[in-house]
Amino acid sequence: MRQPKILISLLALISSAAYAQLPAGMPDPTRQQTYTLHRSSSRESTGANADARTVTPGQTLTILDVDGPGMISHIWFTLDDAEPYALKRIVLRMYWDGETTPSVETPIGDFFGLGNGIYYHWESLMLSAGADKALNSYFPMPYAHHARITITDEGKMSVNHLYWNIDYRVNAQPLPEDTLYFHAEYRQAQPNKGWTGDWYENGDPIVNYHRNLDGKDNYEWFEAKGHGQFVGVTFSILQNQDGWWGEGNDMFQIDGDTPTIVGTGGEDYFLGAWAYGGPQDYMLHGAPVVGKELAGERSSMYRFHFDSPIPFTKSMRASIEHGHANHRSDNFYSVAYWYQSEPHLPFLPLPDVDQRIPTLQFVGGPGNAKGPYDPNSLHPR
Repeated sequence: MRQPKILISLLALISSAAYAQLPAGMPDPTRQQTYTLHRSSSRESTGANADARTVTPGQTLTILDVDGPGMISHIWFTLDDAEPYALKRIVLRMYWDGETTPSVETPIGDFFGLGNGIYYHWESLMLSAGADKALNSYFPMPYAHHARITITDEGKMSVNHLYWNIDYRVNAQPLPEDTLYFHAEYRQAQPNKGWTGDWYENGDPIVNYHRNLDGKDNYEWFEAKGHGQFVGVTFSILQNQDGWWGEGNDMFQIDGDTPTIVGTGGEDYFLGAWAYGGPQDYMLHGAPVVGKELAGERSSMYRFHFDSPIPFTKSMRASIEHGHANHRSDNFYSVAYWYQSEPHLPFLPLPDVDQRIPTLQFVGGPGNAKGPYDPNSLHPR
């Protein structure tokens, strides 16, 4: 029987626990732990078998509300909602230590890397999504005094069945004073606005000789002030134009205005090559969905930096070009994940629910000439 690659990797990590530190807050199983493990779940409190909850349109359901010190170590969801793009309409929020604005705010599908609002299977060290609609997170999420997690249905139909299990540790001792808190923020551009629609292919001279050294008009994954470290991003694309979407470079501006880490292309940042050639998923990087290089196609990627989290002491901005020097006008959807001290910058307002639904846009360029019909009824390829 084929062993899942994550299980094999975890077994290897456990076998070497005495010699190397386990990643992502996983405790050394050869040492006696001092926390107690607890679980919040959707189980029927009387012991009957009705273990799912219904969430009605506009309702916010609190699924975890506990005092600290402690740490969430694992989250599992599965849900049944017949509304199209339900994964974009249901919003996940997390609050630490009594804060009034969330440290995590994202459509639930995007948090688990399903940024085009469609289920597909992928697995990594930190997140996974199953073909059976099982969603899992292993990000460590510490809190000194209190943790609260909510689910909000912003759609027009009810979530008929919401199941969850949230495993959390209660610590015997206070957290260290320098503990960093988990954050995740959703962003999108529908569309990115490229600086020209008058190009025939990505390699046109009008494109290749353009320069972008400061990242001013890049698509921004996140911005932070304070101190902490960036640990990754999930990223999805709906192409509005033909050709390869990934000519743009990633840029990290750390403690200043000048990019100090600059990459060589979209798939290069996500540790693929030559436009991937097909879907792939690995422990810390991958591209579970690889569309054709045509308008209307969808792709999804992820990259986690748990090998070397990217630290910042004052501020950080992480971004990526949309095409070389931002000439393309595709739709981007992302969730950035990082740890930092509180307070954090207020998040950008979450786009209106109707604006979060992936929709082709009239932007010009290859594969996107305006047709002889109403622009509001563009038919996807």
